[in-house]
Amino acid sequence: MAARSPVIALCRSAVAASCLALVAGVWPPAAARAELPPTADLPAIFNGRDLTGWRVVGAEYWSVVDGAIVGKSDEAKKGSMLYTDRDFGDVVVEAEVRFTGEIDSGVMLRKPEVQVQIGVSRSLKRDMTCCFYTGSYPEEARAKNVDALLKPGEWNRLRIEAKGDTFTVWLNGQQVSRYTAAKYRDPGPIGLQVHAGLVMKVEFRDVRALAL
Repeated sequence: MAARSPVIALCRSAVAASCLALVAGVWPPAAARAELPPTADLPAIFNGRDLTGWRVVGAEYWSVVDGAIVGKSDEAKKGSMLYTDRDFGDVVVEAEVRFTGEIDSGVMLRKPEVQVQIGVSRSLKRDMTCCFYTGSYPEEARAKNVDALLKPGEWNRLRIEAKGDTFTVWLNGQQVSRYTAAKYRDPGPIGLQVHAGLVMKVEFRDVRALAL
């Protein structure tokens, strides 16, 4: 009998090892193996120069400074939103976010709106960054491990996926929250918030979105 090829033997060994891993339950599930589009594949929805493609609702607190969208309130402490002209349904949204001190901001998606909180909740008086706000903060929609990941005063990358009835948030590359609710199903604009009731400043840059 001819000697077995070392290459064939190696391939058979690799296949056998994979099968053993699958039987043992250590093979990652399909959902875990599936990768979201990398940042470079997400089209920019902010041109880095002006607010073309966006509209202000509320106080005129929005501007572009050094390639970033800046939401900065004043002593009037009014509320203001910055919305995309375009509506999105299933979507992946990414942005770098920077803030210092006590702020209350967020990213809005869909209709009716579901919000990913950035900063301190006016109602709870504590930081709820990356939690979902729906008129309250559902326990199952609260973020985990944010304290270890968030870099105050530095740029933090926020990634949000809205797909069907499931909403997922990553902070600096790590998944921190997931929320499932069928209510927020209709397409809507992407919104950025300056909350009323305090003087604050928040910055967003490299803002991208890909309709799924």
